[in-house]
Order: sequence, then structure tokens, then C-alpha cells
Amino acid sequence: MSEEHFLPPHGDYQSLLSFQKAELVYDFTFRFAHKYLSKGDRTIDQMIQSARSGKKNILEGSKASLTSKETEIKLTNVARASLEELLDDYKDFLRARDLKLWDKDSKEALYVRQLGSKTPQTYEDYREFMETRPSEVVANIAICLIHQTNYLIDQQIRRLEKDFLKEGGLRERMTRARLQHRNEPYEPRPRMSGSQGGPA
Repeated sequence: MSEEHFLPPHGDYQSLLSFQKAELVYDFTFRFAHKYLSKGDRTIDQMIQSARSGKKNILEGSKASLTSKETEIKLTNVARASLEELLDDYKDFLRARDLKLWDKDSKEALYVRQLGSKTPQTYEDYREFMETRPSEVVANIAICLIHQTNYLIDQQIRRLEKDFLKEGGLRERMTRARLQHRNEPYEPRPRMSGSQGGPA
């Protein structure tokens, strides 16, 4: 029986749909904040930082998966919380300006949802909206994108928690590997033939 590999494969964050979508949210938010918020408004930095935190914590969590599933779960939850804060900032933007928040089943929201289902995606898929639509439309598009990202992160967290309950953390995996190695039958090395240990 081969020894259990207690170090799982290193996470490739770039292949995660949650990271790809979070990166899109960051690129979108960076441009939105500088285009539609007044210079000197502290909300600019707050929104960009929240978007950045969402992206970077998914990245760091994936990289941490090599040695700590607990850290991966923790950082992924931080990413989720950061994007929830960003979502609230976009809603504040609409409410403070008496602009309409799209219903989740509106034709506009359904269109963005369908567009967002295509992979892979980058900011270029949405550049035209940022450059040609009013702030109300752009903010609502951002809200739709954040909801999509949060959905992906929620799925990711559930999977990570399930894997952790099944496999345990690094210390538990090391213990299992050590016990497995200890219980393997002892196989003595074959003795060399010939005089004085030389070749026969």
C-alpha cells in the first residue's frame, strides 16, 4: 500500500471561476469609481479596496490550500464579505441619487445574467456599457456581476467545507500518513552474495 499523500495539489487560482469573476468585478469597479464618483470622495478608495480584497483573498486562499485548508476557507470567506460590502456601496450609490435598482427578474438583469454565464470573461466584454450607458445602468450591471461572483464563492466555500470535514486539515492528514507508514509490513533488504560483500 502506498503512503498517503497528505499535501494536496497546489491550487490554481486562475482556473477558479470565482477568481475570474472577482477580477472582472475589480476591473469594472476601478473604472466605475473613477468615472462616476467625485474626486476626493472616500468611497472611491473604499469600493476599489473592497473589490481588490475580494479578488486577492480568493487568490491567497487558493495558494494557501497547499498547507492549510482552514486558511483557504477563512480567506475565501473574507473575499465573500468584502464583495458583500462592495455590493452595499453600489446600492447606496443608487439609493442616494434616487436611481432605480433593477429587480432580479427584470429583463435587464436577466440579460446581464445571461451575458455573465459565458466563460471566459474579461472587462472587455463590458467596456461598451461602461463607456456608453448612464451611471444607473452601469451600477446595476456591477450589482449583477457581484451577485454572480458571490454565488460562485458560496459554492466554493460549501465544497471546501465538505472537503475539510471529509479529509481534515494538514495535521490530521500527516497523522494518517504516519500511521499508515508505521503499519506497513517490514520488508528486510536482500543480502548481497559473494565474499567480503563484493560481486559474486
